[in-house]
Amino acid sequence: MATLGSGVVLHLPPMVLTSSISKPFLPNPIDRTKSPIKSSSLKDCKTIDELKMFHRSLAKQGLDSDASSITKLVSRSCELGTRESLSFAREVFDHSVENGQSYRSCFIYNSLIRGYASSGLCDEALSLFLRMVIAGISPDKYTFPFGLSACAKSRANRDGIQIHGLIVKMDYAGDLFVQNSLVHFYAECGELDCARKVFDKMLERNVVSWTSMICGYARRDFAKDAVDLFFQMMRSSDGVKPNSVTMVCVISACAKLEDLETCEKVYDFIRNSGVEVNDLMVSALVDMYMKCNGDDAARKLYDQYGGGNLDLCNAMASNYVRKGLTKEALGVLNLMMGSGVRPDRISMLSAISSCSQQRNLLWGKSCHGFVLRNGFESWDNICNALIDMYMKCCRRDSAFKIFDRMLKKTVVSWNTVVAGYVENGEVDAAWETFKAMPEKNIVSWNTIIGALVQASMFEEAVEVFRSMQREDGVDADGVTMMSIASACGHLGALDLAKWVYYYIEKNGIEIDVKLGTSLVDMFSRCGDPGSAMSIFDGLSNRDVSAWTAAIRAMAMAGNGNRAIELLSEMIEQGMKPDGVVFVGALTACSHGGLVQQGKEIFDSMERVHGVSPEDVHYGCMVDLLGRAGLLEEALQLIESMPMEPNDVIWNSLLAACRVQGNVEMAAYAAERIQVLAPERTGSYVLLSNVYASAGRWNDVAKVRMSMKEKGLRKSPGTSLIQIQGKTHEFTSGDESHPEMLKIEAMLDEISELGHVPDLGNVLMDVDEEEKRFMLSRHGEKLAMAFGLISSKKGTTIRIVKNLRVCSDCHSFAKLASRVYNREIVLRDNNRFHFIRHGKCSCNDFW
Repeated sequence: MATLGSGVVLHLPPMVLTSSISKPFLPNPIDRTKSPIKSSSLKDCKTIDELKMFHRSLAKQGLDSDASSITKLVSRSCELGTRESLSFAREVFDHSVENGQSYRSCFIYNSLIRGYASSGLCDEALSLFLRMVIAGISPDKYTFPFGLSACAKSRANRDGIQIHGLIVKMDYAGDLFVQNSLVHFYAECGELDCARKVFDKMLERNVVSWTSMICGYARRDFAKDAVDLFFQMMRSSDGVKPNSVTMVCVISACAKLEDLETCEKVYDFIRNSGVEVNDLMVSALVDMYMKCNGDDAARKLYDQYGGGNLDLCNAMASNYVRKGLTKEALGVLNLMMGSGVRPDRISMLSAISSCSQQRNLLWGKSCHGFVLRNGFESWDNICNALIDMYMKCCRRDSAFKIFDRMLKKTVVSWNTVVAGYVENGEVDAAWETFKAMPEKNIVSWNTIIGALVQASMFEEAVEVFRSMQREDGVDADGVTMMSIASACGHLGALDLAKWVYYYIEKNGIEIDVKLGTSLVDMFSRCGDPGSAMSIFDGLSNRDVSAWTAAIRAMAMAGNGNRAIELLSEMIEQGMKPDGVVFVGALTACSHGGLVQQGKEIFDSMERVHGVSPEDVHYGCMVDLLGRAGLLEEALQLIESMPMEPNDVIWNSLLAACRVQGNVEMAAYAAERIQVLAPERTGSYVLLSNVYASAGRWNDVAKVRMSMKEKGLRKSPGTSLIQIQGKTHEFTSGDESHPEMLKIEAMLDEISELGHVPDLGNVLMDVDEEEKRFMLSRHGEKLAMAFGLISSKKGTTIRIVKNLRVCSDCHSFAKLASRVYNREIVLRDNNRFHFIRHGKCSCNDFW
C-alpha cells in the first residue's frame, strides 16, 4: 500500500513486487517494407522543432505507433530538459496510450520522471511515479533515485518515506545507487538522523555517499559533524577520495566553525591529496579563512589566483565589508574592474555597503548610477542597500525616492528605513515608521527595542517587548533579550530581571556568551551579585567582555578582592585583558580602598600586558588616591600624565576634595574644569558643597550666582523604589506622596529609636532645626520609610538613587536595617550599598 501526491492510498497489485509482468508487450504490426528511422538521426535533434519534425517523419512512415521509436523520441525530448520539450514528450506519450498502446517497460517512465525532476517539476514527476505503480509496472533501481530526487527538491518528506518503504519491499535497499539517493533525500529534507541511519547501514560507500552526508550536515548548521565525518572518511578503509563538491562542503563547514586550526588541517589535505582545485573551491577557501580570522592566508590565495575570478573577488570583498574593512573591500573591487571583470549584483552589494559604512555619499551615488545603468534596481536587496546608504549619509529624500519606487516593499525594506532613523538618533520617526509597517519580523522588533534602550527609554522598551509577546508568530531571540536585559539593568528592577531570566529559560533561548554577559551585567546593576556570578560561572566560552562584566559586578558590590582574583584567573586562562577590563579592576580597588593593589594593577598595564593607560585609567587612579586621602599624590599623578587631563579627571579630584574637605585644591580643580567644560553643572555643585562644609557662605553664594548667570541648574536628587511592580519616585523635600502622613510617622519612629542627624550634610546657611527638617526629607529616607510601611516584614528594600548617597542617609539606613531586621540595598550613581544587620558592604568607605 502506498500514498503519493494527492494522498491517494494505493493497494499495489502483486505484480508490482516482481520484476516480471504477466503478459508480454505486443506492439502493433509494423510495415516492414518501410525504411526504419535511424537512431543516429534522433540523436542529432537539438531543438524542439527538430524533434517535432522527427515525429512527423515517423507518422509519414507509419512508425508513430512503434513502441521502440516512441520510447526513444520521448527519452530524447526529456534529455533536452526544457518545459516545452517535456510537454511535447508527455503529449506523445499520452497520445500513444490513448490510441491503445500499452507501455509495459519502465524505461519510458524513468525518462519522463527523470526529466520532470531535473527541471524542478517535482509534482509532475511524482504523479508519473504514481501512475506507473498503478499501471502495474515495477520500478527499478533507476526509478527510485529519480523519484527520490523529486521528493528532495520539493521537500516532499511524506512521499519520500513511502518510496523508501516501497524500496524495502522490493528488495532494492541494498543497492548503492538507491542508498545514495535515500541519504541525499533525507539530508536535503533536514531528516539528518534518518540519513545517518541509512548511511551507517551501507556495506559499501562511494564518494557520493560521503559527500551527501557531509553536505547534509554542513547545510543544516551541524558544521562540527560535517568536519568530523570528513576526517572519518579520510581514515576509513573504503579508499574513497573526496571530490571538489565534497571539499566545498567541508570548507563551508570550517567557515561556520570559525576554527583556524581546523581550517589549516583541511587546506593541508587539499594541497597534499592532489584534489583538483577549481574556482569554486578557491572562493570557498578564501571565505573560510576570512571568517576564521586568517586574513593573511586569504589574501595569499587571492593574490595567487588573481582578480579575474568574480566569485573569488566577491568572497574577499563581502568578508572585508563584514569585518568593517571597507577600504580594503573597495580596493578588491577596483582591482577586479581593472582586470576586466564586470561586477554583478553581489559585487555591488559589497560596494554600496562599504559606502554606507564610510558615510561616503559621492561614492554611494556612483554605485547608484552603476546600478541604474546595469538594470540592478529591480533587486530588492540592492534597493535596500541603497536606502541604508542614503539614510546613513543623512539623505532621507534620496532614500525615500528609492523606497517609494519599490514595487514590492519587503519587511527588510521597512526595517532598513527604521534602522536608518535609529542610526540618525531620530527615535520618534523610527517609532512612527515601525507602527506603520504592514508586516513585522523579529528584526523589526529588535531594532525598535534596541533604539529605545539606546535612547535611555528603558520603561518604554520593556513595554514594547510586552507588546511583541502579544503578536502572533513573533518569538524573542537572544538579541531581543540582550536589549531587555540592558533595560532592566538600568532600571535596577530586580523582580523584572528575574522574570526576564525565567522567560529566557522557559522559551529555550540559548544563553551564549553575549547574552550571558548581558545577564551578568543586568543582575549586577539590579543589586544581585550572587545571580550575576552564578550565570558567569555557567558560561562555557567566556570572552573578555564576560570577564569584564564579572569584574565590574564585584566592583559595584564593593568586593574588590574578588574582582582582583577574577582578573588573575582571567590572565591565568590565557585571556589578554584590554583597557575596559582594567577600568573595572581599578574601580573595584577604588571602591574597596585597595590602594596598593590598585597601584600594582595600574603599573602592570603597559609593563606586563602592553595596554597603554588612557585618561579613563588615570581618572580611576585619581579617584582611588583621592578617596584614600592621598590628594597630593593624586595631583602629582595628574600633572605627570602623558596626555592633557580632561574635565572628568579634574572632577574626580574635586569630588575627593569634597570628601576630604580640602578647599584650596578643590578651588584649583574647579578652575581647571571651568576652562575645559564650563557647562559641567556637577563641578559647580561640588565646589559649592566644599565651600559650604568649610562655612564659606560668601563663596557658596558666588558659585551659585555664577551657575545662575550661565543658566546651569542642579539636577534634583531622586530615589526610586518598586512596590508590587509599581515604581514610586521621591525627590528631596517633596511631600506630595499620598502616603506622606504614614511616611512621616515612620521617619519620626526611626529618629526616636536613636538616629542622630549629621547636620554637616546640610550645605545651606540655616539654623539647626531647619537643617534637621531638611535632612529628614532626603529622597532616600522618604523611599526607605515608604518601603518599610508598604512591604512585608523580612523582605528586602531596594532603592535606586541618581546621586551619591549622603553619610546621614547611610547611617539612617544602617539603623533601620538593624532595628527592623531588613536588608536595604541602596544603589547610588557609583555603586551598591548592601546593608544588613546595621553593617554596610562598603565598610563606610564610598
